[in-house]
Amino acid sequence: MKTTMDRRSFSKTIAAAAAGAPTLWAAQPRKLQIGYTALTWNAVPRQSENLEPALKDFANLGFYKFETFCEILEDLDNKGTLRALIDKYNVPLCSGYCSLNLLDQSLRKVNLERVTRYGRIIKKYGGTYIVLASGGVQRNGYDFQAHKADLVSGLNDYSMALADIGIRSGLHQHTGTAIESRDETYAVMEAANTKVMTFAPDIGQLQKGGSDAAKVVKDFVSILTHMHLKDYVGGQYFLGYCPLGQGKVDIPTILDTIEAAGKNPDVMVELDRPADTPMSATETANISKAYLVKLGYKFRT
Repeated sequence: MKTTMDRRSFSKTIAAAAAGAPTLWAAQPRKLQIGYTALTWNAVPRQSENLEPALKDFANLGFYKFETFCEILEDLDNKGTLRALIDKYNVPLCSGYCSLNLLDQSLRKVNLERVTRYGRIIKKYGGTYIVLASGGVQRNGYDFQAHKADLVSGLNDYSMALADIGIRSGLHQHTGTAIESRDETYAVMEAANTKVMTFAPDIGQLQKGGSDAAKVVKDFVSILTHMHLKDYVGGQYFLGYCPLGQGKVDIPTILDTIEAAGKNPDVMVELDRPADTPMSATETANISKAYLVKLGYKFRT
């Protein structure tokens, strides 16, 4: 049975928990420069106007870089407004998120053209990465093994095309897509050409999909080049996700694993925020930043 909570009570509960974030890790030198995705501000395809409020908050909070959907970057590039927007808030572009239909092999040529076009736009504005995810599938009756070879070959092709123009890329597993579960994720990554197609997980999505996110990160840290830093609690709001430190994801262990590996991947905070969420994007970002500060992370001034 769902429980309800008004906005004020929810905010107090979350803020109180954030204040209690662990401080043990703060004694360890933290090297990662953490960024943020614009999803929390509902900057999604066909809503490019929502990118600016996100960039304003990233600048005010001191996050080092940003990510948004490739469609938004293309739209603003076509309008000739993206450069001025980035310069106005002085938050560098890191990456674009790209969801592709990986099951329909007749789309391979179209997808190659699309990711290459996006990659050139990202490179034009100083970005370095494209996050590759499968489009949604009907999971009921879905046969992963029947599609595995095509999934892997497609991802390899797209990553190779991006590498050819100097853009890195990686697999982003996601609930409700063709690559969701632990076994599916491992099967793809173990078969992929990891010289070009590396790992770019969403740790909240891993946890929601039934995986031990910390174990997955440990197993693939050598090829982990990008990550969405997201927490999952399974509650009523945020599609079950939550600001950092409020859920089930072992974030300290995950970050420590990455720091110890010394490979400096892109780490981008993310949180889904549907219309019924009783907190603003700015409030959730403040809570997540406070948690990271407790862990010893520093931000731009």
